[in-house]
Amino acid sequence: MADPRGFLKVRERELAPKRPVPIRLQDWREVVDPADPTVVARQASRCMDCGVAFCHQGCPLGNLIPEWNDLVWRGREREALDRLHQTNNFPEFTGRACPAPCESACVLGINQPAVTIKQVENSIIDQGFANGWVEPRPPERLTGKTVAVVGSGPAGLAAAQQLTRAGHTVAVYERDEEPGGLLRFGIPDFKLEKALVERRVAQLKAEGTRFRTGIEIGRDMSWTELRRRFDAVIVATGATVPRELSLPGRDLDGIMYAMPYLSAANRVSSGSLEATPFDAAGRHVVVIGGGDTGADCIGTAHRQGAASVTNLAIGRRPGETRGDAEPWPVHPKLFEVTSSHEEGGERRYLASTVEFVGDGGSVRALRVAETGFTERGREPIPGTEHLIDADLVLIAMGFSGPEPIEDPGLALPHGRRGAFERRRDYSTSLPGVFVAGDAGRGQSLIVWAIAEGRAAAASADAYLTGETVLPAPVTAHDRAFA
Repeated sequence: MADPRGFLKVRERELAPKRPVPIRLQDWREVVDPADPTVVARQASRCMDCGVAFCHQGCPLGNLIPEWNDLVWRGREREALDRLHQTNNFPEFTGRACPAPCESACVLGINQPAVTIKQVENSIIDQGFANGWVEPRPPERLTGKTVAVVGSGPAGLAAAQQLTRAGHTVAVYERDEEPGGLLRFGIPDFKLEKALVERRVAQLKAEGTRFRTGIEIGRDMSWTELRRRFDAVIVATGATVPRELSLPGRDLDGIMYAMPYLSAANRVSSGSLEATPFDAAGRHVVVIGGGDTGADCIGTAHRQGAASVTNLAIGRRPGETRGDAEPWPVHPKLFEVTSSHEEGGERRYLASTVEFVGDGGSVRALRVAETGFTERGREPIPGTEHLIDADLVLIAMGFSGPEPIEDPGLALPHGRRGAFERRRDYSTSLPGVFVAGDAGRGQSLIVWAIAEGRAAAASADAYLTGETVLPAPVTAHDRAFA
């Protein structure tokens, strides 16, 4: 184990520094500087090597956290990397874009600040790439079986890598011009630089995974044809249908969903698009929605030079400590100041948008009221209405589920949560068709997407060969601590 008295010697939680706000607003590079390996090792020593490591339960991947904490503390980073990759195909993604439910479940977090698990994870994988330890692992033999993976987000990439390494011939179909899904086009560079996505895609290609970009199944190729060509199909298209805000004035220009805004900004940042038609420069930006996507919009608007940024959340401001309804080891909903919030702007809670106010066909303001709570739910309180200047409104209220498949060759019904119905093992009523990630779970975390991709790959492998040795960390019906 790590230092058995480490959590007594080192009681403070140390995190890598962030670049100063005035400097980081001038570019799209990652906000957080690389962590000092000495600090990382010191923080890893705080791991208690618990008899029952609840961090395992907090993480859907079942990451071997105490093991790689111990190895980092001992200076055995190469072995720590091996442990990390045993359960997680892409730790550099989860280490940057996951809210770390593992840290919420850390036993030390009961009465001290939790171990900096994400930071240790990031340090291990970054050192692994820097030292050339991360190499392609092509299969020793081919099975002769073929698999199509539709969607190249974290679930699709994880499934593709697992099945390729098992010896199947895997083709990933992506309708965008480059693979990566929301990793590439949804998450801004200041949270996840795209070079990290590109080097993983390069690894998959070197292992034998084939990528077919710019092809939308159901439009460029029918689902019937896809199923005819391949022995198995994994649907990993994500939950991309945004939640609507149907109010008077919704048809005004200058009101848009968050994801097209972020995607255009990412394409400009990467050089694949010369300029975005949704530039926030000099505009009064209002972001409706207080989640991660809303925070990404805030940081993007700051970098584009917005005149002002206001963030509206319909509910109450979360508390700064766990409430009675969110005891350890539940992942609590707490008030969070992300790097985007540090950069400026105003955050308003209990703010219900009532109307979009326009001038000349374009939005110019929002009519907002204070949120009240009645037997019918949350409602605007009459008499509290006021105007907020807005000439660019970004709706970041989350996603309701995957886009429907209007093709008789793959008639997948939608379940209660709007996602595609599937069995516990990710299979569907159609032979050889599996659903993984947000397409079957609904909007969720990147760590769940990778876990589901790995588990769906195990089910597909068993379907193709009659047995499997691939890990299946979660079932399709599993839920987090709640």
